Amino acid sequence: MNLAPLLPEGHGTGVAASTWVTRWAHLAPPGSEVLDLGCGRGRHLRYFAQQGHTVLGVDKDESALASLASLPELQGRARFLHADLENAPWPLAGQRFGLVVVTNYLWRPLLPAIVAAVAPGGALLYETFASGHERVGRPSRPDFLLQPGELLGACQALRVIGYEDGTVENPLRVVQRIAAVREPEPPSETLGWPLAEVAATAG
Repeated sequence: MNLAPLLPEGHGTGVAASTWVTRWAHLAPPGSEVLDLGCGRGRHLRYFAQQGHTVLGVDKDESALASLASLPELQGRARFLHADLENAPWPLAGQRFGLVVVTNYLWRPLLPAIVAAVAPGGALLYETFASGHERVGRPSRPDFLLQPGELLGACQALRVIGYEDGTVENPLRVVQRIAAVREPEPPSETLGWPLAEVAATAG
């Protein structure tokens, strides 16, 4: 399901990246490739390309991908994959990424594959609508709303660094979001993963 018409923050050119994604963007290993699943019109592709990453955008909207491919800021940094994620086999079998980004999209059968796509030392940033949002707006079907703790359950193979489940403003919406990492191989001897500073206006 393409949720682009329903998104409060939008996927259009010129729309800022999600504050959850930018808050935890530092978890992407330097120079690693970033996967944006359901990339729409590429707000996160553009953001991570500007941070020096190569990016892969996956979406079923061919026109959106074609528009992204023409953007000067993505030349030489982006590749694109047209795929129907819900009615075809997982197109990225065996591939792993330094960062996997999913926003405003939920198709539960893909959750194990999404987690598996995180490379050792890499991270997953996931943010989408949660149960309770049906009282606020669309989407309202349970199929597209995370249940309490659902992302925590899906990420048991990863180490959770940040997690939120509740309401945010401007516009009002109910979301669940997670920042989780896969331990490097061999295990790191550092003190841990750097935490993000939370801005007063984050949301």
